[in-house]
Amino acid sequence: MSKISIVVPVYYNADTLMMLYEDMKEKILHKLGDYELVFVDDGSGDESWEIMNQIRQKEPDGNVQCVRLSRNFGEHAALLAGLSVCTGDCAVTKQADLQEDSEIILEMYESWKKGNKVVLAVRRERDENPVKKFFAHLYYVIIHRFVQEKMPVGGCDCYLIDRQVIEVLERLDEKNSSLTLQVLWAGFKTDSIYFHRKDREVGKSRWTLSKKVKLAMDSMMSFSYAPIRFMSGVGVAFFILAVLMMIEVIIEKFTVGTPILGWASLMCVVLFSFGVMMLMMGMLGEYVWRALDASRNRPPFLIDEIRKNKEE
Repeated sequence: MSKISIVVPVYYNADTLMMLYEDMKEKILHKLGDYELVFVDDGSGDESWEIMNQIRQKEPDGNVQCVRLSRNFGEHAALLAGLSVCTGDCAVTKQADLQEDSEIILEMYESWKKGNKVVLAVRRERDENPVKKFFAHLYYVIIHRFVQEKMPVGGCDCYLIDRQVIEVLERLDEKNSSLTLQVLWAGFKTDSIYFHRKDREVGKSRWTLSKKVKLAMDSMMSFSYAPIRFMSGVGVAFFILAVLMMIEVIIEKFTVGTPILGWASLMCVVLFSFGVMMLMMGMLGEYVWRALDASRNRPPFLIDEIRKNKEE
């Protein structure tokens, strides 16, 4: 009989963890057969670790693993940590914010049994404020257009992957990257399950603007040449514009006799060009930092503690 692992990254989710467990217990756990729950505490400062262990005490021996990282490494590192310790033939990632129906795991599991090694849970609709919906949609459109055409435009919050895919992710060992894009990059047979994403009713999201910006930059710079091509295109455009302006000034000087003054316009061009150059240097700096970070060969996460059985 096949076994499925449900990996849940936890970061300040003390108010939703028990509700999540009760929801899964009521709707899906008794239908899965052989399963395990893997909760990964990503450096939470609340009572998440204690509640994770309360859930462990409620489940039969071996059905729950509680993993605590040494500090906050980010959601993608927490997911990778959970995948590295899970024992299932396949694993599905599950958010702890109660915004996705637990029953989609059953649909994803059935799709896996049909031979699909990657099953994406794609948002068909989402009950969030228009501003969040707009920027989330914009992010996924950009990723779909410039980075990975397999990325659903609606976006996906969770996915199920086969043990073979998990082993590929462990070999990649990438930092400053997107785990979802790594899964799609692997190229295994993929299916999609569509669901309605609910608005968050309990707790406060820790998915800040700075984390969203970093994810967008990591996604672009780890899987696409688009930023470098953009820099090259801007450089070529400015070179052509500069040559044309120089020719125009010389022709006007010798044909019309217009004196070459224009200090204000010259300063505007200089300042604008300087700003563009600084922007390009910033982009190059992002690439240099990622290369430096990768060369250090530091692990993407550090596990502080793992608890599996009731006696521990």
